[in-house]
Amino acid sequence: MRALQFLAILLLPATVYIAFTSTGWLVFLPLLTFFVGIPLLEFVCKPSSSNFTPEEEAIEKENKLYTYILYLTVPIQVGFLVWFLYVIQEPNLSTFDMVGRISAMGLMCGILGINVGHELGHRNNRFDEFLGEILLLTSLDTHFLPYHNAGHHLNVATPKDAATARKNEILYVFWVRSHFQSYYQAWVAENNRLKNSGRTWFHYQNRMLIYTIANFVLLGIIYFTFGTQVVLFFIAAAVFGILLLETVNYIEHYGLLRKKNKFGRYERVKRTHSWNSDHVIGKLMLFNLSRHSDHHYNGSKHYQILKSLPESPQMPTGYPGMMLVSLIPPLWFKLMNKKLLDL
Repeated sequence: MRALQFLAILLLPATVYIAFTSTGWLVFLPLLTFFVGIPLLEFVCKPSSSNFTPEEEAIEKENKLYTYILYLTVPIQVGFLVWFLYVIQEPNLSTFDMVGRISAMGLMCGILGINVGHELGHRNNRFDEFLGEILLLTSLDTHFLPYHNAGHHLNVATPKDAATARKNEILYVFWVRSHFQSYYQAWVAENNRLKNSGRTWFHYQNRMLIYTIANFVLLGIIYFTFGTQVVLFFIAAAVFGILLLETVNYIEHYGLLRKKNKFGRYERVKRTHSWNSDHVIGKLMLFNLSRHSDHHYNGSKHYQILKSLPESPQMPTGYPGMMLVSLIPPLWFKLMNKKLLDL
């Protein structure tokens, strides 16, 4: 029954439903819920660093309900995307209403499309990975998968990693650097993989090639079905979701660096190379993504058995609150540079 707590994620489509069927301030209900309500609750609710016992972990690791909950998000995400393409062109919508609905779909893209796509993309079976690809496609962020697994997890907490924010790097600069550098590195990773197997880059097994075609096909279908304006609205929602991802990347590794040994090689990734958060609500809404230190220590671990350990550096609050703080660079630097110094 522990798995059922992760159904709390259904709060997201519930608030987006209200946004899609309302006008006025209610179109921003998803944003208000996740970036006002949840941060306030996380100030009140005590963080929990409890972990499963070894016996419990063995049981929960094999509990398929955790995976079925991830599967449930796929038709929800796809269904809401199709619905968005209709509701965003309703007559008499004000600019305020359209911006609210775009941001609501953007939250879906960031939390369900990219975050759940990330979890499924780590699974060692093709079916789960394919579902992850579908979710990432709905957010126009398919390059995330080859870069994240072959680049980010390998080079995290080093200057080589696009998704590791450097000390004193402003979030808005990081958005651009991380996204475009990771896109380039995804192509490099795929080209090298094919070259090592004796294939050219122009091959059906080049995921970046197939993903690029899939992105254009999706945009083409939307264009020929709904027109230019709806394509632009969808792109805006996808960009919103991507910026959520990049903001999460920013707070997860800000200023943390692995040391080099005498041979010039970086030390092994440890649980000290990612910021951790044990704030309960954020953990449930993001499928334990905030236990990020253990995720990087063992990327193949399923989300339900990720641990909190004392050596992991801790964020002052949960992900939504830290994302808000990162939007104000002087406040972010004052808070996090002090924590870096303490480390």
